[in-house]
Amino acid sequence: MQKTMTETAEKIDYSSTLYLPQTEFPMRAGLPQKEPETVARWQKMELYKKLRASAAGREKFVLHDGPPYANGNIHIGHALNKILKDVINRSFQMRGFDANYVPGWDCHGLPIEWKIEEKYREKGRNKDDVPVNEFRQECRDFASGWIEVQTEEFKRLGIEGDFDKPYTTMNFHAEARIAGELMKIAKAGQLYRGSKPVMWSVVERTALAEAEIEYADVESDMIWVKFPVAEGPDALAGAFVVIWTTTPWTIPGNRAVAYSSRYAYGLYEVATAENDYGPQPGEKLIFAKRLADESAAKAKVTFNFVRDLEPEELGTVTCAHPLHGLGGGYAFQVPLLDGEHVTDDAGTGFVHTAPSHGREDFEAWMENVRLLEDRGISSAIPFPVDDAGYYTADAPGFGPEAEGGAGRVIDDKGKKGDANDRVIKALIARHALFARGRMKHSYPHSWRSKKPVIFRNTPQWFVYMDKDFGDGTTLRSRALNAIDDTRFVPGAGQNRLRAMIEQRPDWVLSRQRAWGVPIAIFADDDGQILVDEKVNARILEAFEEEGADAWFAEGAKERFLGNDHDHARWHQVMDILDVWFDSGSTHTFTLEDRPDLKWPADVYLEGSDQHRGWFHSSLLESCATRGRAPYDAVVTHGFTMDEKGEKMSKSKGNTVTPQEVMKDAGADILRLWVMTTDYWEDQRLGKTIIQTNIDAYRKLRNTIRWMLGTLAHDKGETIALADMPELEQLMLHRLAELDRLVREGYDAFDFKRIARALIDFSNVELSAFYFDIRKDALYCDAPSSLRRRAALQVIRTLFDCLVTWLAPMLPFTAEEAWLSRNPEAVSVHLEQFPAVPAEWRNEVLAEKWRKIREVRKVVTGALEIERKDKRIGSSLEAAPIVHVADPDLRAALDGQDFAEICITSAIEIDGAEGPAGAFTLPDVAKVGVVPKLAEGRKCARSWRITTDIGSDPFYPDVSARDAAALRELGFKP
Repeated sequence: MQKTMTETAEKIDYSSTLYLPQTEFPMRAGLPQKEPETVARWQKMELYKKLRASAAGREKFVLHDGPPYANGNIHIGHALNKILKDVINRSFQMRGFDANYVPGWDCHGLPIEWKIEEKYREKGRNKDDVPVNEFRQECRDFASGWIEVQTEEFKRLGIEGDFDKPYTTMNFHAEARIAGELMKIAKAGQLYRGSKPVMWSVVERTALAEAEIEYADVESDMIWVKFPVAEGPDALAGAFVVIWTTTPWTIPGNRAVAYSSRYAYGLYEVATAENDYGPQPGEKLIFAKRLADESAAKAKVTFNFVRDLEPEELGTVTCAHPLHGLGGGYAFQVPLLDGEHVTDDAGTGFVHTAPSHGREDFEAWMENVRLLEDRGISSAIPFPVDDAGYYTADAPGFGPEAEGGAGRVIDDKGKKGDANDRVIKALIARHALFARGRMKHSYPHSWRSKKPVIFRNTPQWFVYMDKDFGDGTTLRSRALNAIDDTRFVPGAGQNRLRAMIEQRPDWVLSRQRAWGVPIAIFADDDGQILVDEKVNARILEAFEEEGADAWFAEGAKERFLGNDHDHARWHQVMDILDVWFDSGSTHTFTLEDRPDLKWPADVYLEGSDQHRGWFHSSLLESCATRGRAPYDAVVTHGFTMDEKGEKMSKSKGNTVTPQEVMKDAGADILRLWVMTTDYWEDQRLGKTIIQTNIDAYRKLRNTIRWMLGTLAHDKGETIALADMPELEQLMLHRLAELDRLVREGYDAFDFKRIARALIDFSNVELSAFYFDIRKDALYCDAPSSLRRRAALQVIRTLFDCLVTWLAPMLPFTAEEAWLSRNPEAVSVHLEQFPAVPAEWRNEVLAEKWRKIREVRKVVTGALEIERKDKRIGSSLEAAPIVHVADPDLRAALDGQDFAEICITSAIEIDGAEGPAGAFTLPDVAKVGVVPKLAEGRKCARSWRITTDIGSDPFYPDVSARDAAALRELGFKP
């Protein structure tokens, strides 16, 4: 029995005639498994060397790496930092520069030394019993081990750089250069030995820099102390000046009381008192008038006001020390000094001044040295506390001679000592305590031991901030000028660093440690430094060959001084350089000494805390030795918090480690988070945020996957721009706009702008618009179709642009996609961003299509309701009537296949106002849509509903367009 044509048609399979996407690029990325394979491939093929070879002769771009400490696994802050650096380097490499990245490590100093000491303590060993160079070798081995670990962790993040030849501060050449930089500063007369109060860690037995300090809340004793007026106006005879302090232990170091001539002071008499040890009725006391009543309440007394006091009167006052006579000491005069640092917002309006224990106290004391000498008062500064936190003989009654031995401020474990209690009891015994209490406040702690520090006067080595170099400049003026010449991203960093430089004291370089570059100089008892080029040359030659260990070797003094100098006069300085000087000098032995780099660097990038750290020390070191900053630009990032905006900590259980993210999701997911966050500020990270980035990545990957599948049918044809359909010209216009945005964004280090633009472009303009519209033509048009061939060319261009633009951000995914498209290629990272012709820009066309898309938005809105209410299944079942009363919008639609643009089988444009009930959108005026079902039959090949099905009797179940395509393909049912 003969079958009917319809029965035959129902069984025809047209899938082989469609240009459906074909690709092995998987939808499921499998990043945790694939990325390590890619890292291994890059190493095997020596990608780093290929990058250098491909960039030979290009202009250099140098991002100098701020060195992390080599003392543990990397954390999320490291990942953020290194990813940002890698994106910058890759983006410049792919834009015509030789962007060589040399990673570095900070290997000296307390963080590593502390780890070795912890091991010693666990074994009951004493560090002081171990030969210094043996201890230093253990520190060196410890750092080397962690450099290897961190190297692999950074590579796993996709970081590309010269990991075979990184720089380290413990490299022998680096140690020699660091010592040489100090010698330059000494030769310029900018290095001196001085005695100043510095932040001192009793636990670690060393001075600390501001960058080694963190602040934590503590509860402290606070006391109000009465200083008897010894000399001054007759009206003040028998009166007391009252001070307030939260550090009772510093009272033995008191040498003055500061007041401010800006404030009003008064003399008061105690009227009533309700206390056991404090002031009694009849006592006369001096306060800032604004703070008198508040102070009276603290001591449970009431005052009668006696009289105002003029600043001139206060300036003539000298007090006795409240501990006068204790231990046979404190018999000196305590002058009142006018001080700018005095405030009247808390306390008494008088500031207890102990120049041994505070920067402002020290400066106020030194500013008044001549005044003190004129008044016959010694300007000598005592040393009341030793390096272990014990009182010395300069604190009579509390030192070694005191009953029970010396009092202690803080013990070896960072616990509070008995110093406060001893001082308070002594003041009570002398009726010198006005009041006492407790106060919770922020206090400096060592960031390593997490224990409180103290301020103590110690002999240290300093670099002057304000001494003339002989050319009319000082280190401070040079640094401030350099800041003005530096680009800061974000701009607020400039003001922050400027404020720090403007206010900072002289730079304390010395540390009382063992692991680091020594202050390799000789000095006499007076602090005079031996400047001898021959001696320096011998030292530096030894450091180059043996490392800084040579300084600590037996016979080092004799070896370096030789026979030219008196060995009895010159002493070998055994202090270690502040590690910030080490890292601040890295530009010398890295940027200057490596021919594959250049000085100064184009950019330094670190966390915002480095305004007081590496940015700061590098600026000072370079300005001291070279007169300018070692960088042209400074980029800063914030810190990573948890999803609630709270600081991550192990105790809270809210930490996110890069190792965990890479294991579960992949490095490219972590990198995408970095690229989409506002890294200039503090960022948040947690499971929800990671999942958000996974979802965004999947959409982006699927866009790339669809392009790869579609380009399987690309024959590489080239069609002139003018011959392309408008929609293709529009996409090229958008690429031209994006090209400018991407390049400007990379220049501005504004990665979020780039990532957001590319993600939105992929999701909104490609997947949901261009690709959606062109799928019918790409899948179903005949091989000769201009529309189809032009679309393939544009998709080829889209792929090349998007994948290369994304390569710095998502190096693993970009590599996978590029090699899937170009199996013969070596690596996408050896490519350059495609050149985008200026003629692709077409603002007139873009404006026309903006109007078309406005009308389309109303149509798609109407069809969505039809789908939701199940009146249609897909938009191809619709043939809506579109009322466009706006003449500009209607003109934009002239000549367009608006049904194709709206992905409907047919569409009718009407210039009249839409009828009542037509679908409208409030933001698109004078456009209304009346839904209507398409008429005709469904094409068995393209699924469009048309009235020309069967117009070609040889293909009775397809449209005329599809029949023509089948004939060209030679398909026989």
